[in-house]
Amino acid sequence: MKTKLLLLILALGLILNAYSQNTIELTFSAINSAAYVQLDSIKVMNRTQGGDTVLYYPDTVLILDYQIGISEIKIDTKGFQVFQNYPNPMKDQTTITLYVPEKDNVRFQVTDIIGSSYVNIDMLLDKGYHSFQLKPGSGGIQFFAAYWKSAMSSIKIINSGNGSELISSLEYLGIAHSDSELKLVGAVENFSFNLGDKMLYIGCTDTIQSGILDTSEYSETHIFQFASNMPCPGTPTVEYEGQIYNTVQIFNQCWLKENLNVGTMISGDNIMEYNGVIEKYCYNNEQDSCIKYGGLYQWNEMMQYVTQEGVQGICPPGWHVPTDEEWKVLEGTVDSQFKVGNPEWDETGSRGFDAAISMKTTSGWMLNYNGTDLFGFSGLPGGARFLYNGVLFEGIGSDINLWSSTTQNIHFALDRGFGSSWPKIYRNNHSKYEGYSVRCLKNE
Repeated sequence: MKTKLLLLILALGLILNAYSQNTIELTFSAINSAAYVQLDSIKVMNRTQGGDTVLYYPDTVLILDYQIGISEIKIDTKGFQVFQNYPNPMKDQTTITLYVPEKDNVRFQVTDIIGSSYVNIDMLLDKGYHSFQLKPGSGGIQFFAAYWKSAMSSIKIINSGNGSELISSLEYLGIAHSDSELKLVGAVENFSFNLGDKMLYIGCTDTIQSGILDTSEYSETHIFQFASNMPCPGTPTVEYEGQIYNTVQIFNQCWLKENLNVGTMISGDNIMEYNGVIEKYCYNNEQDSCIKYGGLYQWNEMMQYVTQEGVQGICPPGWHVPTDEEWKVLEGTVDSQFKVGNPEWDETGSRGFDAAISMKTTSGWMLNYNGTDLFGFSGLPGGARFLYNGVLFEGIGSDINLWSSTTQNIHFALDRGFGSSWPKIYRNNHSKYEGYSVRCLKNE
């Protein structure tokens, strides 16, 4: 049975000029290639305003209520509320925090999916945040409900443990004042949404994650893809400008499997110009380097002199130059430690744990510093065209730099780089005049 999580993202008591109320309904499902996959949870992150919330199976529908004319809308934090437990799913125990608007009696109930009651107690609580520790009985889905005056608030708890006890226990921990508890409460309270915010949805099943980037403007269905290291369904190859490129599906992203090689070669001594002709550099001015590693492009030429991120640029029709946020999703997908949405990927410089190893080819890197190519990205060390220290081309066999379509200012743009002996990926700002490789990403 489909259930819905209603996020009332309305700041109660905030009255501005006349407004109209609207609703966006987002439905989530998942597949592996074409086979249905059951989601454990869906994390919803607002990349524009910050903040996140989580849906837990079988809740797979998110309803966002918003009001036109209000620049910032937040969940009401003054009412009686039970916040989602952490961790969830739980195994041995979990922590639950609730907010009581004023001193009064609060009744607690813990039931299972068929309504059997495991906990039924009353407690007099002062105004403020209070924390409890719940120890599960047998495994399965449980519901925690709290009643204060005429108000009721409840959450769903997933118990992944194999406990044999039939009775759960609830222990009062006291006033919630630790940094972790307040951070958890704040994350729920401060989830804000405005029409057109950039959202990141992260679908989880077991320990695997798949990410979807979206600008939420209308109701729609999002399908998480959990297949990887296979040709993109329906698009195994792309023929473009006389060449055939293979494709690779890496969860929800479909990439060209090779660096782009399109255009007319010019000498590395020259600056690319806006002349109606796609121009490229080939390492050491040798055409064979472009055949093996792809062309090297200055940022403006790659973008075809448009500054808006995510444009087609020199990519095939139906494809585009990946944005900085899209690179972050890929990095979180392929890294074994830092997953999709982790703040690690927002840093500059060297980040992650082993994403570069997962993205490099299994041969062709200097000193045998090859990768596992675990997801089929097949990154080759094509080097780059530089502008300083008298060096024109450098890094073939040991390095790769790949542009994003996200600009920092008139002179610099964000790119990704990894080298032979380093397992992490670099996120840096480099001059738009340098010549880097280009990978194209299929439009969703």
